[in-house]
Amino acid sequence: MDRQRPFDAVLIIAFGGPERPEDVRPFLENVVRGKSVPRERIEQVVKHYERFGGVSPVPAVTRRQAQGLEQRLRAGGIDVPIYAGMRNWHPFVADILVEMAKAGVRRAIGFIAAPHHSYASCGQYKEAVREARLALGEQGLPDVEIAYVDSWYEHPDFIRANADRAAEALGGFPEALRDRARIVFTAHSITQAMADACCYRQQLRASCLRVVERLGLREWVLVYQSRSGRPQDAWLEPDVCDYLRGERGQGLAAAVIAPIGFVIDHIEVLYDLDVRAAGVCRELNLPMVRARTLNDDSLFLDMMADVVRQTWDRGRSAIPLQIVPLG
Repeated sequence: MDRQRPFDAVLIIAFGGPERPEDVRPFLENVVRGKSVPRERIEQVVKHYERFGGVSPVPAVTRRQAQGLEQRLRAGGIDVPIYAGMRNWHPFVADILVEMAKAGVRRAIGFIAAPHHSYASCGQYKEAVREARLALGEQGLPDVEIAYVDSWYEHPDFIRANADRAAEALGGFPEALRDRARIVFTAHSITQAMADACCYRQQLRASCLRVVERLGLREWVLVYQSRSGRPQDAWLEPDVCDYLRGERGQGLAAAVIAPIGFVIDHIEVLYDLDVRAAGVCRELNLPMVRARTLNDDSLFLDMMADVVRQTWDRGRSAIPLQIVPLG
């Protein structure tokens, strides 16, 4: 391994999403494969995508993130290609690893576009990479080692970017209402069993605490959204809409809904918050502003570059390890 160039590339691994209406159902079939998701739930989500033209913002935003990351790394003296692979739709991680292997990439830094760790948010992505690496060997192609960046749910730039978005949303209220508004952080719900086996809730709370500390606020709560799966399974609660209904009756004056568990405008954000939660707030006559997601915000791109650079530097200083074949 070249100590001055310990890695050949960076791989961003994202959720994926359809870019044409005809791809919505095949995409969702990939998302729910192997899971107990009722058919009626899938059809509901199809309609959510159709409401936005059958196009997810995820692929386009991920490409912009890759471009911004490449520019920042190059400016800092790290000139390597940035690849983007999706877990659930084209370009699939497996196809991107084939492209990387054929291009001569042997060691890459992996960045999973999810800040908080669970099997659903990170574990499945790493499984997709492992399966793709095994497939390289079956195709007679060389392996591509992946070294993942460290956790970044408390990175100062991630916190600052989320705080800036929340402050911007607070500014959307009349001055007399701002001091009475509550920050309602949201994240994708997962099953209670999955949550009990990981640090998802703890990491989410840590991010929320850092944001409100930066804002100097005390009124905040962490709730969940976008539950799917069997009704009989226990999932993380409260649901954002249930929370808003209950708290409005207890005197909640205004809410900033801040989707801290998402870094891109997934359809779950656009529909479950901008349509469903916003509709509940109108019904309750509850003033609400939704904080924007980070997408390709310059601070978020700075954070991506920083954690990639840290991994690069560790690769330069570490004692080379023997490559253990997959299998």
